[in-house]
Amino acid sequence: MKNIHCKLFGHDFRVTRNVTYHVKEYTCKNCKKELTINGNGHLTELTPNFKEINDVLEHIHMKRHMKSSIKQQSSTSTIDTSNLLVFKH
Repeated sequence: MKNIHCKLFGHDFRVTRNVTYHVKEYTCKNCKKELTINGNGHLTELTPNFKEINDVLEHIHMKRHMKSSIKQQSSTSTIDTSNLLVFKH
């Protein structure tokens, strides 16, 4: 019965997981069909192979994101200038 609604009105896909900024996983609200973005940017069914690829992509993305945020924090850290010598002419 759930598939009848999707056949008549189309799927109602919702984002269920943000793998990276551009790759997401979608699930139909009614029939629970799962899709993801493939390498060409098109929607494709979420197979176990694509699920594993998305897991690896998410791991790499999180690792790079954490590394860049740590680098940003260290470069924008405040320097205590009260103990510096100031020379004026």
